[in-house]
Amino acid sequence: MLKTRVITALVLLGLFLPALFFLPMLWWAAGMLVLTLVCLHEWAGFLQLSPLQARVYLALSTVTGVGLLVLLQQWGFHWFFYHALHVFMGMTLFWLVVVPVAMFFNTFFKQQAVNLLLGWCLMLSLWMALVTAQEVNPYVLLVIISTIWLADSAAYFFGKQFGRHKLAPAISPGKTWEGVLGALLAVAVYAVTLKASAAVATWWILPGLWLITIVGIYGDLFESFFKRRANLKDSGQFLPGHGGLLDRVDGVIPALPVGLCLVFWFHYWQQSYSF
Repeated sequence: MLKTRVITALVLLGLFLPALFFLPMLWWAAGMLVLTLVCLHEWAGFLQLSPLQARVYLALSTVTGVGLLVLLQQWGFHWFFYHALHVFMGMTLFWLVVVPVAMFFNTFFKQQAVNLLLGWCLMLSLWMALVTAQEVNPYVLLVIISTIWLADSAAYFFGKQFGRHKLAPAISPGKTWEGVLGALLAVAVYAVTLKASAAVATWWILPGLWLITIVGIYGDLFESFFKRRANLKDSGQFLPGHGGLLDRVDGVIPALPVGLCLVFWFHYWQQSYSF
């Protein structure tokens, strides 16, 4: 199993990095749309739709995605970016306000129609963020994704070694507060390394990556809730040795729109208050 996981990860990395840096925007957008639709298919599995309902849901999603791809080609990236920012801001409020409140009171969306719409919003923001980051600065995408992967690994290690206090036992019994602290510590080291190596120019990278880490944890717990409610161990079998694609990007889904909002607000603040 470990060998399969390592091989799958290396193949994915070998495909992802060249695509990120060398594919034209439209080709990248089309490829990310396909992967996003795979995630949406797995989300539909969480909702336990009938085969007909799932096919209709995915068909409508595919038509909508292709339509947006055509509009991106016709109206250009600036049009896309303007609308993407509105989506990112809306999803940032969702992840920073709605999800924490829902977790605190242990209440989540129960109406099927709301969950169907939620799946669209989550995957739309993910796809728009992947397209926006690649076009604006691919390194921003790499920093955000690597932050989530580093935080996940550190949380797993610290949780296994030192975990005593459960983070959310009703949702994900394996996660601990010690794991969260370990993730924040590892990300702090990462942020300091980025600043010390001049890869970034400001110490604001530290609180920014901490916030991205926190919303990534929210994303992990959010997916775990829906997966547990559907009595599923994995979101799917798309990745050999890893399970479903949604299992691998659950933290990235909130991290990307929130991270891009932080980058946009920081640059806006710099330009507005620089003398």
